[in-house]
Amino acid sequence: MPSGHAGGMRIIMTNDDGIESAGIHVLAATFVRAGHEVVVVAPDRDFSGVGASLGRITMDEHIAATPVEHAAMPGIEAWAVDGPPGLCVLAARMGAFGPAPDVVVSGINAGLNTGRAVLHSGTVGAALTAQNFGLSGLAVSTAVADPWQWQTAADLAVGALETLAGAPERSVLNLNVPALPAAEVQGLRWARLAPFGEVQTASAEVADHRLRFTFRGSDAQPDLTTDQGLVRAGYATLTPLAGLAEAWAAREEPGSIDVLVDRVDTGSMAPGAPFHPSHRLPPH
Repeated sequence: MPSGHAGGMRIIMTNDDGIESAGIHVLAATFVRAGHEVVVVAPDRDFSGVGASLGRITMDEHIAATPVEHAAMPGIEAWAVDGPPGLCVLAARMGAFGPAPDVVVSGINAGLNTGRAVLHSGTVGAALTAQNFGLSGLAVSTAVADPWQWQTAADLAVGALETLAGAPERSVLNLNVPALPAAEVQGLRWARLAPFGEVQTASAEVADHRLRFTFRGSDAQPDLTTDQGLVRAGYATLTPLAGLAEAWAAREEPGSIDVLVDRVDTGSMAPGAPFHPSHRLPPH
C-alpha cells in the first residue's frame, strides 16, 4: 500500500473545521515526524456538518485553491480550498495536488464524532468520500477540552494508520479520543456506534422567518460496547465504517442470483429478481 517516501505513505489530509484549525496543524506535523508524506488540502473556512457533500461543481466555474504556508506546519505543502472536505478529497483523488494518495486522513475534529450522528460529520464524510472513490480513510476526533488534547489524538491516529494499512482496500476507521493527556487514556477499544451523538437537536422552530435550533447534551447512558460509552469511560475508540452499502435480505436457500431471476418468485428480494409488492426490506 505505501507509495510515499522513506517507507511511509502519501497522505492527503483534510478536515471540516478549516485550514486554520490547530487540530490539522498538529496532525500534519505528527504524521510527517512519523515518516509520512503529507499534503494538506482543507477548506478555507469552517464546513462542519456537511457530511460527504461536494458542494456545487460545474464545468464553467472555477473553485479557488490557494497555497498556504503556516508556521505550525513548516515545510508541509498545504492548500486552502473554497469548498467542503469531500470536495478536497475528490480533487486530490483526481490528481489536482499531485499523485493520488495512499490514504486520506481527516481531522483532528474539535469535538467527538460518535454515534449515528457521524452521518452528518464533515470529518467522517471526508473519509467516506475517500472510500467511495477507491481509497481508505481515517477520521480523527477529540473531545472538547481546555486545553485541547490535540497531541494525544494525533499520536493515536499514527498508530491507527498502521491498522488501516493492513486492512482491505477502501476501509474506513473512525477514531474518537477522550479529552485526556496520553498517559491518562485507558486504552484503545473497538466500538460500535451509539444510538445518538454527544450533542442532540432538542427543538426547531421558525421565528421571524428564521429557522432556529436548540441543542442539548446527550442524556443517554450508552454501554461499554459503544463509542460514546467508551470515550466517557476514558478510552479511545475505533469504529469501522461503510458509506454506500446496499441492503439485501438474507437468502433463505442456496443458489445463484440467476436461479432467483429465472423462476417465478414473489418471496425473495435479491439483485436481478423481479419486484413484487410482497417483498420486505431487511432490518437494520
